[in-house]
Amino acid sequence: MNIRRLILLILLPALAACAGVAPQGAPMRPIAAPPIYSPTPTRVDFVLVQKSRRTLTLYAAGTPIKTYRGLQFGDAPTGHKSFEGDERTPEGLYLIDYRNPRSSYHLSLHISYPDEEDRAFAAAHGRSPGGAIFIHGQPNWLEEGQRIAGDWTDGCIALSNAEIEELWDAIPDGTPIEIRP
Repeated sequence: MNIRRLILLILLPALAACAGVAPQGAPMRPIAAPPIYSPTPTRVDFVLVQKSRRTLTLYAAGTPIKTYRGLQFGDAPTGHKSFEGDERTPEGLYLIDYRNPRSSYHLSLHISYPDEEDRAFAAAHGRSPGGAIFIHGQPNWLEEGQRIAGDWTDGCIALSNAEIEELWDAIPDGTPIEIRP
């Protein structure tokens, strides 16, 4: 290590410590913390949900752009949704096919479940496959910034309100979504 680098390593912490010192007798003014800002990702062309990891990753041209963690699912999060009322989140390849700005939850993006295979499976068992599966925020009645704890949906994927606002802007209708176990 050369001498200049050594001097810099010694002096930089000392200079940084002096930056917050006011002249004698002058009051110190608090410095506001910078706002927490998470820019809306660019428009994406693929969404990957990994249920076991509780993650949702946005992709553009095959490159991961942003990952959201701590997803909330239905009360029975393990396994593929097969029937109405099973409170499971579907697994497979679907589309984000429309959006609902007047949802009972803070914004919602519809997942195209059930597909032909899902309907055929349910019909073979004399049951309905269910439907109305969305990615959405928290319930509208909940105070801003709060989140319901644990898994609570009927098979949907829930995030924070701030996160669904980002997804709302980033995911165009017709975007493929793969939901993995």
